[in-house]
Amino acid sequence: MKYILLVGDGMSDYPLKELGGRTPLEVARTPNMDLIAQSGRLGQVKTIPKMVQPGSDVANITILGYNPEVYYTGRGPLEAANLGLKLEDKDVAFRCNLVTVSGDILVDYSAGHISSKEAAQLIKFINEKIGTEQFKFYSGVSYRNLMLAKMGTEAHLEELKCQPPHDIIGQNIQKNLPQGKNASVLIDLMQASRKLLENHEINLVRVDLKENPANMIWLWGQGEKPNMPRFQDKYGVSGSVISAVDLIKGLGKILGLEVIDVYGATGYYDTNYKGKAEAALAALEKKDFVFVHVEAPDEAGHNGDLREKITAIERFDQLVVGEILNAFKKSRDFRILVLPDHATPIAVRTHTADAVPFGIMGKDIIAENFSGYNENEAARSSLYFERGYELMDYFIKGDIKR
Repeated sequence: MKYILLVGDGMSDYPLKELGGRTPLEVARTPNMDLIAQSGRLGQVKTIPKMVQPGSDVANITILGYNPEVYYTGRGPLEAANLGLKLEDKDVAFRCNLVTVSGDILVDYSAGHISSKEAAQLIKFINEKIGTEQFKFYSGVSYRNLMLAKMGTEAHLEELKCQPPHDIIGQNIQKNLPQGKNASVLIDLMQASRKLLENHEINLVRVDLKENPANMIWLWGQGEKPNMPRFQDKYGVSGSVISAVDLIKGLGKILGLEVIDVYGATGYYDTNYKGKAEAALAALEKKDFVFVHVEAPDEAGHNGDLREKITAIERFDQLVVGEILNAFKKSRDFRILVLPDHATPIAVRTHTADAVPFGIMGKDIIAENFSGYNENEAARSSLYFERGYELMDYFIKGDIKR
């Protein structure tokens, strides 16, 4: 049996006036996800537990079958795992965004989706200027970078609150700086970075080109070393992960899944959709399970870009879901699960904790006559997972007649 999990990050949305009261999923041309709905089952799943801040980290831990209330320690450690950074006890990993600020306003959480090459140069510069034995900076993909802090027994993470920058676009940064114990040292680093980056050559060129400069770092997503059982030990299947972002890759490494890099996978609108599908099919020749993650719809949601979100959903459907379904059209020994990890509605430009629609098709799954894959159709289903981490058990080893 082959198990294929396809995640279109942030695909789910709210009805929009400009779409006649429909969602991007309802408007987008998605014949392949519709086929899954028509030939299988639809349902809804809560990937964000109550009272937990909605984020891709929590959502994807949930999707992969792990209770985030037990295993989640923070976003930073997951991304650190992909960079090969080994956290010691009481080490704390922070996500370190390169952002654009103007005056006291956070203009762009991604510094214009700065290139990884430019970002690496800026992070190296920051590390040389303000990095210490206690605080070291590491480059990742585009604006997504890391800071590793040796905070000893004084971390007080439960008392430290840091805002995700994509949640405060257009807001005053002074009102959203870190709060709690140890917040002052983080604020000092962030403010020092602004003085250093304002006149860096890379940013001067970006301004000349009318691109958003990376003129400040933003620290958030802090956490300590996680301890999670391996996926194969939990589910009895070997597997692979395909994604452009360090978060998903790092989570895969922690769970003992093979991480496959795909040329041209950028984590943005221009990612190599088809390359991811081809890599997934190649992986399934040796493995039982593959998890393919596409970031583009989420980025469009954060940017408030309706046209790009619809386009990203359609490309995901055609070039990822379609390619894989076509390869399995003569096979009966497979199951495929498609869903967003969370909603990233255009209207709010950030993640929400709403239940998201999922579609499942394949061996032993009886069709229930849904017309297509979208939020409204899924809401008609009786299949609902309040504890989202149970969906993976259902997908791989559960009672398919639930």
